[in-house]
Amino acid sequence: MHHHHLLAAASAGHTHAPPISYFQGVVLGLLQGVTELFPISSLGHTVLFPTLFGWTRLVKAQSNPESFWLAFVVMLHVGSALGLLAYYWRDWIKIIRAWIATLRTRRVETTDQRLAWLIIVASIPTGIIGLLAEHPVRVALARPLAAASFLLVNGLMLLGAEILRRRSDRRVASVGASAELAGARPIEAVSYREAATVGVAQSVGLIAGMSRDGSVMSYGLVRGLNHEAAARFSFLLATPIILAAGVFKLPDLLGPLGDGIRGQSLVAAAAAAVAAVVSVAFLVRWFRTRTLWPFGTYCILFGAAMVVYLTVG
Repeated sequence: MHHHHLLAAASAGHTHAPPISYFQGVVLGLLQGVTELFPISSLGHTVLFPTLFGWTRLVKAQSNPESFWLAFVVMLHVGSALGLLAYYWRDWIKIIRAWIATLRTRRVETTDQRLAWLIIVASIPTGIIGLLAEHPVRVALARPLAAASFLLVNGLMLLGAEILRRRSDRRVASVGASAELAGARPIEAVSYREAATVGVAQSVGLIAGMSRDGSVMSYGLVRGLNHEAAARFSFLLATPIILAAGVFKLPDLLGPLGDGIRGQSLVAAAAAAVAAVVSVAFLVRWFRTRTLWPFGTYCILFGAAMVVYLTVG
């Protein structure tokens, strides 16, 4: 059995070469940790950067229905989610305790209890759509040109949200309230129906080039949350979904698809976790005073540049 494998590898011309090197693992882990949380699409970047670096084997594997890439991405997700958990662990303990209390009392009374149920309501549609659509969407769209095009769309979405928010702020300001108060709707004021809509909006993250956090933040801004609240809501919502995506696919990593890349996957996960903690800490500070404009602009410029590079080159 083993002998046949060696022969197959030799005939394929890459004896002993694992599908992903440790260097690639670290680069992709850091990339994932940053782009998963910045509203610029992690999936888009993990499709586009290997293209730019000439890692063609990885790009091919990404849209392959069964490949080592699936097993590898599991650990990238787990790493990002662990980074998010490390940053927000105090919040999560409060949220989980509050949720358990609602099961006992059958009532939702505190802001933490409400937040717990908002996260659950938002996660259900994302989970269902993810289970049904992840595979066909990835096989169809995890290709460089599609990713570059959707990255452009993602940038337009972020800038569109900023423009709409500014308009509504101006309207409220003209009525007489201060614009700062106008944008200060707390997360707890989000309705369950809005949370379910956010859950559907999060699902655009299945498309390479579209950002899950970007869509949640954009929706939050349009619905009157300020930047800080929209960002916090999006990071709290992302945690169970990213973790579930990782855990759900764990069998891929433990099965034959994971052969030869388990070590690299662990190193990549560690890199993703560190990058996620640094990214969240940076973004939480950033959104206290700043906006989505630079991220939207970056997505439009990088997306457009990649479209040109891929069609001309």
